[in-house]
Amino acid sequence: MMTDKPTTIKEIAKILKVSVSTVSRALNDHSSIGLTTKMRVKKLAEELNYEPNQKAIQFLHGKSFVVGVILPELSESFFSAAISGIEDVAYKRNYTVLLAQSHDNAEREKLLVEKMKTQRVDGLLVSISKTTSTYEHFDNCRKLNIPVVFFDRIPPLKDIHYVASNLETGTFEAVNFLLKKGHRSIGMINGPNTLIASHERKEGYIRAMTANRLKYDPSLIVGCDLSEEGTINAMDIMLGHRRKPTAIVTFNDYVALFAMHYAKSVNRQEIDFVSYANLPIINYMDYSPIASVEQFPYKQGKKAADILIDLINKPKNDSGTEQAYFNIVVESELILSKQR
Repeated sequence: MMTDKPTTIKEIAKILKVSVSTVSRALNDHSSIGLTTKMRVKKLAEELNYEPNQKAIQFLHGKSFVVGVILPELSESFFSAAISGIEDVAYKRNYTVLLAQSHDNAEREKLLVEKMKTQRVDGLLVSISKTTSTYEHFDNCRKLNIPVVFFDRIPPLKDIHYVASNLETGTFEAVNFLLKKGHRSIGMINGPNTLIASHERKEGYIRAMTANRLKYDPSLIVGCDLSEEGTINAMDIMLGHRRKPTAIVTFNDYVALFAMHYAKSVNRQEIDFVSYANLPIINYMDYSPIASVEQFPYKQGKKAADILIDLINKPKNDSGTEQAYFNIVVESELILSKQR
C-alpha cells in the first residue's frame, strides 16, 4: 500500500534482508560493497522513490553542503558571469549556492553575513560593497571556522583568501595604449578609496605615465561613487580641467556609459574612453569605449569557489601551525573595441 511517508534506508534494508550500513554504503558507491548488491539496493531505492535525508547527511558529515555568495549587484553582467563560474564548480562538487546582494551597502552586507551564518553555510564567497570600510563581520566568520574567500573586490587586509584581477597591469596597458594613439592629457574617473581596485588603477596609471617620461598630474584623477550622478560630477571636473583631457579611463563599463552619455549631451564626443569589464554591449554602441580591460569574472568565480570548497573539506588545523592563505591573481587583458 502506497503512503505519503518517505521511504527510509531502514525499510530498504528490511526488504533486502541486509544491514542499514550496507544500504547506505551501496547508495554511496562504497568500494566495500559488491556490484550485485549495489545494483539491488539502487533498483529498489528507485522503485520506492527513495530520497536521501539531507538533515541526516548534514549531521553525519557536520556540513550543510551550502556555500553563501554575497556580491554588490547581480544585475551587473560582470557578477552574473562570476556566479556562473561559482555555480558550475558548486554543481560538480555537490554543493548548493545561497546567493545575496549587498546593493553596495555596507550595513546590508553585514546583515547578510549574519543571516548566512544563521543558515549554517559551510563557507562564504564575497565581493565587498563600495562603502565597506570595516571588516569585523568577516573576522567573526573566522572565529566560527567559516572560511571566507573574497573575489574581485577584496578588502585591504592581510591574511585573507582572495581571487582578483591584476588591475595595475591592466591599467598600465590601457594608458600605454592611449599614449601610443597620441594622447598626452589622459584623465581617470576612479572609484571610492575604500576599494583596493581604485588604488591599483591609480598605480597603473602613474606607472604608465612615468614609464613614458611624462609628468604625473594628480588632478587628472577624479574619484566618484560609481553612480550616474557621481560620474557626471567627475565629468564636469574633467571637462573644466585646464589641460582638457582628450582621453579618459573609467572605473568600469557602467561608469563609461554614464560618462559617454554625458559627453555626447555636451557635444564632447571627440574624447576617447577606455574602461574595465569588457561588457558585450559595448560592441553594439555607436559611441563606445575604444578598449576595455577584461577581468575574466567567470574564471575568478570558478577559482574562488574551488578554493572555498577545498578549504571547507580541509582537515581542521589543530597543530598550531600558521594558516596558509590563497592569493590568486588573474591576469587582465586589454580588449580593443570591434568598432575601432
